Amino acid sequence: MTTVTVPRTLDRPAAPVEAAPAFLRAPFDRRTWRAYGYLWLALLLAPFGFAYVVATVSLAAALAVTVAGLFVTGGLVVGGRGWAGAYRGLARSLLGTDVVAPPPFVRPRGFWRGLGAVLTDPAGWRALLFLLLAFPAAIVGWILSTTVLATALGSTTHWVWSRWLPLQQASDGTWHRGASFGTDWFVDTLSRQLLLVAAGVVLLFVWPWITALFAQLFRVLTRSLLGPTRASLQVAALRESRAGTVEDADARLRRIERDLHDGTQARLVAVAMQLGEAREQLADGGDPAAAAGLVDTAHASAKEALAELREIARGIHPAALDGGLAVALETLAARAPLPVTVDVDPAVEAGGRLAPAVESIAYYTVAELVTNVAKHAGASGAYVLVERRDGLLRLRVRDDGRGGAAVVPADGSGRRTGLAGLVERVRSLDGAVDVSSPAGGPTVVTVTLPTSARP
Repeated sequence: MTTVTVPRTLDRPAAPVEAAPAFLRAPFDRRTWRAYGYLWLALLLAPFGFAYVVATVSLAAALAVTVAGLFVTGGLVVGGRGWAGAYRGLARSLLGTDVVAPPPFVRPRGFWRGLGAVLTDPAGWRALLFLLLAFPAAIVGWILSTTVLATALGSTTHWVWSRWLPLQQASDGTWHRGASFGTDWFVDTLSRQLLLVAAGVVLLFVWPWITALFAQLFRVLTRSLLGPTRASLQVAALRESRAGTVEDADARLRRIERDLHDGTQARLVAVAMQLGEAREQLADGGDPAAAAGLVDTAHASAKEALAELREIARGIHPAALDGGLAVALETLAARAPLPVTVDVDPAVEAGGRLAPAVESIAYYTVAELVTNVAKHAGASGAYVLVERRDGLLRLRVRDDGRGGAAVVPADGSGRRTGLAGLVERVRSLDGAVDVSSPAGGPTVVTVTLPTSARP
């Protein structure tokens, strides 16, 4: 093995250049000008958005007596999602605020249910409320920001362009050229020019904070009204987990059907054929030894078929679970291809039997995690801890393998494998999965499940 030593440089690193204070950099900061650009675009969009809100409310009041009118109103409500997407894009590109879109609108089956869904779409109504509030906020924000900026730039450059201003006569009859404040105070002397420049510089450094104030207001409105609510995220997660559970159940049923058809059924057919041949041998006065051989073969095939049926039944519902989760996990550890230590908190059994669905998912979760450790982790053993606290069942599987485990999202076909499938099954009971697996290990997977399958 050749070892290459990289020499460390003896040069001392250059001292870092201290950046100017934020207050001094604010008028020239790109973020300030992006926020100001947002106010310009918000001002241009605000009248159209406000007109959209007024049209939606007006049509709802005028056409509510007809079913077709209700559909038009519902379409406008759902159309508010398009406005929300536009404002989220502006906030992302100009304000540096990335707001996740709400779950997509799903129209339920049925005429009246679909009508009710479009009329009561929460994301659409929240978008309309945003458009309503954005109208005055955009006007006030743009006017204040632009006025302060224009005044600041005009004041600092007044000494350049004031020479082209028209002459103005004061009350004492004297003539002056320059900006006037009141009737007799004109900025036409050096001291007054310097005073105006100083005032302009102050306004120039105040302008970014006024702009930032309204930009922050739009950030708050965007996060509050254009993002998903906690309830909508929970509904979307439950809908997704339900779909995943249905797909997993369908895949399991198909696998059981395939195992029965290709394995057990074929063996039972073979047993029937062998017994039929043995009966023909005995009925025709054939060789008793050959008939006995056929019976022995049929007997062996029948025992293999029974073993396969037991394995299939164990896949549907492990018989070990009849004695409780602790007994089932100890049996699982005894059959594992590597040393597995199971530590079950006495509170798990002391709190009464868990819901059958919870026990089944807990068992299969530990079984899959132990299988993953044996196949992929390169570990010398695994440790399983089961606890029950505050109405929650906590499973923790730890191994001393190479680490690097991660939850890989489903592929394009929607098929879930590995930890992703485990996460979907756990989420079907409103549970959670936490994976900690740094490179080099150890890998710790913590699964939290409710102790009851019902809310």
